[in-house]
Amino acid sequence: MKTGILGGTFNPIHNAHLRIAEEARDLFQLDRVIFIPAATPPHKPQVGELSFASRLEMVRLAVADNPHFEVSDMEAVRGGRSYSVDTLRQLHAERPQDELFFIVGADSFNDIANWHEYETIFTLCNIISVQRPGSTISSLTQALPVAITDEFCYDSSAKRLNHSSGHCVYALDGVLLDISSSHIRQLVKAGRSIRYLLPEAVEHYIKEQGLYVDAR
Repeated sequence: MKTGILGGTFNPIHNAHLRIAEEARDLFQLDRVIFIPAATPPHKPQVGELSFASRLEMVRLAVADNPHFEVSDMEAVRGGRSYSVDTLRQLHAERPQDELFFIVGADSFNDIANWHEYETIFTLCNIISVQRPGSTISSLTQALPVAITDEFCYDSSAKRLNHSSGHCVYALDGVLLDISSSHIRQLVKAGRSIRYLLPEAVEHYIKEQGLYVDAR
């Protein structure tokens, strides 16, 4: 089974997250995409201002009508810092028959050298890097940490980077939805409409729970 993995703080989840997951599922013929909210992300301590339970519920509401989308609370259950490499190890152990595709944004991929045990990530899964419009495969090559560039070779026929482990790094052309969670939080704080930026069920949940009225 081909399984996509989309992690993030989802504070809140919005339509760009969903569209990225759907495009990856469609183009790479994934059987499912698992959304995994970060419980304690290393680089975003401000997420602690909103409970994990609230972020998890918004993701559940957002994906409820797509039979190919699933949600996992594994990072909260595991405890500790939410390192991607630990999540991938756990998925690899729990689903050894699955081929894993880790979906990440271009900014995250460009910063991968600063990730915890980044070298191991390439041995556990394929990576789909969501590129900005106009980017090329060379953008992926340039983002690779110098220490491991020798472990990759460019496959021009498939437009991908092949890793020595047998996994690949793919480029997914940018999804043209300029939506950010931080902007949504600021709109809510200002009392403005967030309609059509995220699923209606998530919008209702935010209003019912009074979320983000004091957003930073």
